[in-house]
Amino acid sequence: MTQAEATRTTWVVQVPVATVWTSSESARSIDLPGVSNPSKIKEWLDQLTYETSLALSDDNLVQSQLLYGEEVIVDNIEGEWASVVIPTQPSKKDERGYPGYVPVRQLKEIPEEEWTGNGIAVVIKNTTLLIDDKGEPMFEISYLTSLPAISEEGEFIKVITPHGIGLVPAQDISIYPSREHIPKGNGEAILKAGKTFLDLPYFWGGMSSYGYDCSGFAYNMHKANGYVIPRDATDQAASGEEIKLDEVQPGDLLFFAYENGKGNIHHVGIYYGDGQMIHSPKTGKTIEIIPLKGTIYENELCSARRYWKESEDR
Repeated sequence: MTQAEATRTTWVVQVPVATVWTSSESARSIDLPGVSNPSKIKEWLDQLTYETSLALSDDNLVQSQLLYGEEVIVDNIEGEWASVVIPTQPSKKDERGYPGYVPVRQLKEIPEEEWTGNGIAVVIKNTTLLIDDKGEPMFEISYLTSLPAISEEGEFIKVITPHGIGLVPAQDISIYPSREHIPKGNGEAILKAGKTFLDLPYFWGGMSSYGYDCSGFAYNMHKANGYVIPRDATDQAASGEEIKLDEVQPGDLLFFAYENGKGNIHHVGIYYGDGQMIHSPKTGKTIEIIPLKGTIYENELCSARRYWKESEDR
C-alpha cells in the first residue's frame, strides 16, 4: 500500500441534517440554526415564516439536503463554506452528483479505513435517537440515515458515526451488507413508505423526515425501497421507464408542467391508484393524498415514469 492509499479520506456530514445551499452567500440570519453545529433543524423550521420559507425557492437559496453520515465530494473550501457534490443524488447539474454549498463546520474529514463497518444500519423509523458509547443521548437522526454497522449490543446496534462509536435502537433500523443489498420494493411498497409521512409539512429542498419537497419525497420513498433515482423532478421525468398516462400503476411517478402540461415541469407526485396521488405540494401545505380530477393537476399532468420492479417481494 502506498502512502497516498494509506491516508485516503472521505468527507461526511456531522449534523443530523445539513442543508445544501446555492452559494456561500445564500444563508440569511434567520437560517443560523440550520447552518450551525450542532444544527437545530427543528428550531430553524419552526421559526421560518411562510414568506421566509417561500424565499428559499423563489430566491433560489437552497438546493437539497444531506443526512448525518452521508458522504460528499469536497471540491473546494472557501472560508467557512465547502463546495460539494453529492454522489448519491444524481443530477444533470454535475455528472458526479448534486452540487451545492455546505458549511465546513457541518462536515468532517475521516480516514476511509475508519468509515467501514460490517454492513450498514439504515434508520427505518421517521426519527430515532442516537446514543453515545457511554449511553448518553446525542441527538435525533432522520429516516434513512445510514451509518456503518459494527455489532449487536442487546437492544441496540453499535455503529460508527462522525463523532465516534454510537448506539441506535435495534427496533428502529434495518441492517444490510451494503446499500446494493437493500431489497427492491414494488409500487405498493413505495406507497407504504410514503403514507407514513402524511401531514408532514413541505420544505423546499427537503430531504429528511423533518420536511420533503416534491421531488425529495419521490426520491426518498424510492431510496427506502432500494432504488437510486435522480434528485430533481425534471431529471426524474427524463429517466426510468416511460409509462402511458392511461397505464399508470400505484408507485409510478406523475409529472406536471406549466401551460396546461405543455411547459416546463414543476412538480412530481406518486400515483396512489383510483385516480389519486400522494405528494408534497408546496410551501405552506403538507403531504397529502388527493384525487387528480377537478384539480389544477388534472390539467397539468404531462408524463409518467416507473422506477420500481416487481422482481422482489418485501
